[in-house]
Amino acid sequence: AIFPIDEETINYLRLTGRSDEQLALVEAYAKEQGMWHDPENEPEYSEYIELDLNTVVPSIAGPKRPQDRILLSDAKTAFRKDIHNYVEENHPAEHTQLDEAVEESFPASDPATLTFADDGAVNVHSAANGSEGRPSKPVKVVSNERGEFVLDHGAVVVAGITSCTNTSNPSVMLGAALLARNAVEKGLSTKPWVKTNMAPGSQVVSDYYEKAGLWPYLEKLGYYLGGYGCTTCIGNTGPLPEEISAAINDNDLTATAVLSGNRNFEGRISPDVKMNYLASPPLVIAYGIAGTMDFDFEHDSLGKDTEGNDVFLKDIWPSSQEIEETIQSSINQDMFRKSYETIFAGDERWQNLSTPEGDTFAWDQKSTYVRKPPYFDGMTKEPAPVKDIKGARVLALLGDSVTTDHISPAGPIKAGTPAAQYLEANGVERKDFNSLGSRRGNHEVMIRGTFANIRLRNQLLDDVSGGYTRDFTQEGGPQSFIYDASQNYQKAGIPLVVLGGKEYGSGSSRDWAAKGTSLLGVKAVITESFERIHRSNLIGMGVVPLQFPEGESAKSLKLDGTETFDIVGIEKLNEGVTPETMSVTATKTDGSKVEFDAVVRIDTPGEADYYRNGGILQFVLRNMIKG
Repeated sequence: AIFPIDEETINYLRLTGRSDEQLALVEAYAKEQGMWHDPENEPEYSEYIELDLNTVVPSIAGPKRPQDRILLSDAKTAFRKDIHNYVEENHPAEHTQLDEAVEESFPASDPATLTFADDGAVNVHSAANGSEGRPSKPVKVVSNERGEFVLDHGAVVVAGITSCTNTSNPSVMLGAALLARNAVEKGLSTKPWVKTNMAPGSQVVSDYYEKAGLWPYLEKLGYYLGGYGCTTCIGNTGPLPEEISAAINDNDLTATAVLSGNRNFEGRISPDVKMNYLASPPLVIAYGIAGTMDFDFEHDSLGKDTEGNDVFLKDIWPSSQEIEETIQSSINQDMFRKSYETIFAGDERWQNLSTPEGDTFAWDQKSTYVRKPPYFDGMTKEPAPVKDIKGARVLALLGDSVTTDHISPAGPIKAGTPAAQYLEANGVERKDFNSLGSRRGNHEVMIRGTFANIRLRNQLLDDVSGGYTRDFTQEGGPQSFIYDASQNYQKAGIPLVVLGGKEYGSGSSRDWAAKGTSLLGVKAVITESFERIHRSNLIGMGVVPLQFPEGESAKSLKLDGTETFDIVGIEKLNEGVTPETMSVTATKTDGSKVEFDAVVRIDTPGEADYYRNGGILQFVLRNMIKG
């Protein structure tokens, strides 16, 4: 698709500090290439799509994939439907005094009145208000800092304005700040259980917030500047307050997060949160005030104003005209020029870092952040012939829509896991674990974090979540960490395979999802379908991607992951031929066999070259040596 460049594009470039020479170049180039919008000369397109702008309505996405769009008007209904996928309902919760108080509260926006102590009744905020008709498990929380309140399924415990995706967009960022101002002036506040975060994608945001006088209102609702760039969106949410985290985990509550990023995969945002929703920055603030996903902004009141009147979202939503006027009065070229003319200089700490000298990187063997990776260890000048896979065991049997976040999470490092054990053994205290994403320069950490997403469901095990599998090098195939099992398999010289469903590897094009898979000793991944980038990345790391025959799956073939796999046909690649299929034989523990022809997803001659070389890194290095 081509979106033609026009005068408004040039105006935006001018506003954001581009030079007159750059503006002239962009306009001249666009016109020369036929990409400049000319109403008198409509381009010819191969396909036309018509969009009725009247059908464009506010939407959010969730609870676990960016493509799962939900109309804002349907958000409460959708949540009430989806919550059943997360809550165990076999044993209804005991009817308590809290339930009675909630049932007696009317309207739904009124706080329940409860007696928590002998000194009388207190009014508390409750995420259980209006919970009739959905799973509910009210839990009282007492916090020295945040007071007393009640958590329940659906409570929004993270509200993050984060990610460069839309936090460089003045209209939505100023829209959020104006909504915050209106909310504060109406007497509204963020619920006490919500962890707020403000991390714009541009330093200029701070400047125009300051000039517009809007920072105090954001801070009143808890949105203090935390930094610039990726935070909540990449999993750098940080820990929830201990009492809130304990209430969620001790009572198996399904908490939610709302963020303005573009990724909401399972286990990515916070280990305490099961359902994640993407929303615009103004809606993030609105959900922080509501405090729950079980909320209908059209009909449910956000609270009461100083005069006791119900306040709805429409009462605090800024008009398009007000947003545009604020943009015009608070943003100018100098802000962008000032912020970006020294963007690569860094602060004093960056400038004072010692810089080693020499032609090659000085690897520090004691570093737990950057270590020399093993990709070229033992590499010969010419690639060895590729071999068929014999006697492989299944490391993981996975379902549909396994994302690269499931395969290689970027979030917090959980205590007790192999990654945590490695860091502790190297003198790193728990408070300094940081995130897996921050340690992507250390393969020792990243291997241990592969398939370690807390929401991963390996079907080799029953009702177990996280980075676990069965280790068939041990008697009886006991439960084991995936990393520990892979080490035992590699010591025994046993290759590994992964079985998956549809859309395997969807989500972020995360290189470590393929790197970690390869370093765990996985030689083949067999699925119903692949996300295109991850499929290519697997080949780039020397892992062959295969697909079940059309209409077949691990389930239809009655594969349970205890089988031993032989894959024949790989050696044809040594002859310069990429076979369309490879013969797969899965031998069960009773000696019976399941045989099928897997479709080879090495799709191009270039990919075949990468695979024959053991991966793209080896291919490039060998070609560099050849000159």
